[in-house]
Amino acid sequence: MDDEKIVDLYWERSELAIAETSIKYGKYCRTIALNILCNHLDAQECENDTYIAAWNAIPPTRPLKLLVFLGRLTRNIALDRYDYNTAKKRNGKFNVLLSELEECIPSVYNVESQYESGQVSNAISNFLSSIDSEIRVMFIRRYWYSDSIKDISKQLGISESKLKSILFRTRNKLKVYLEKEGILYEQ
Repeated sequence: MDDEKIVDLYWERSELAIAETSIKYGKYCRTIALNILCNHLDAQECENDTYIAAWNAIPPTRPLKLLVFLGRLTRNIALDRYDYNTAKKRNGKFNVLLSELEECIPSVYNVESQYESGQVSNAISNFLSSIDSEIRVMFIRRYWYSDSIKDISKQLGISESKLKSILFRTRNKLKVYLEKEGILYEQ
């Protein structure tokens, strides 16, 4: 079933909307959650929570791209679960990703306050649209979908060391770009 028909089912408040969403996007949502949480049961719960969140959000929201809408819901739910699961212990795969990004976004307080006003997200979007599409895919897979270096390099047919190098250079370019945009200040 195409996305428009699935969204129409949500608008009609048909429970078939959830079933069709699960068929078409269940694996996608589980993968996002699993990459963040590294726990199959938590990932399944996040997937189910995504369906509930979509049910509650549609209507009044009518997503233009259902895939992106569900991905964002899943990611936010998984991040909340991750925060809950790691409230007292600070380890895990996702913290490695955060530490990688700290190199180009060092001030958490400054970034969070500016993010709320949309400056950071717009700047990052502009930066990503300005780079080569292949590098953009690598960057988004790593830092949005939380895919492992091993999985990305295998799927793209490049070595892990080459991928790490590309990501390192891209993070540095992002840092320079954010500094030029006045989002980050050299410390």
